[in-house]
Parts: sequence; structure tokens; C-alpha cells
Amino acid sequence: MSDATRLEERMAHLERVAEDLSEVVARQDAEIARLTRRVEMLMMREAEREVDQGGTIPLADQKPPHW
Repeated sequence: MSDATRLEERMAHLERVAEDLSEVVARQDAEIARLTRRVEMLMMREAEREVDQGGTIPLADQKPPHW
């Protein structure tokens, strides 16, 4: 097998690996965006619940005592 053939095979393999990794990163980006939206929604719900229970400022929005 010639050096050129080996290099072509290696390059094809590396291109496939790069494509696979790109797909993984794209899926992870979508999952992170979805989870971020869910966390924001849950934080808003919890803040509303705290206000409904008589709290003045939702705990998530209060500054810690050391500030």
C-alpha cells in the first residue's frame, strides 16, 4: 500500500470522526438550550410560589447576607 493511499484512508477516517463529533456537539447544544429553558421556567415558578405564600422578595432574587 502506498503512502498516498494510507494518507487518503487516514484523512477519510479523520473526516468521519470530525463529522461524528460535530453531530454530538450539535445534539449537546440543543440539550443544553432545552435544559436552560426548563431551569428558567422552574425558577420563575418557584419565585411566583414564594410570592404567593407571602414572601416579599423571592429567595432567588435576594442578595446573600454578606453583600
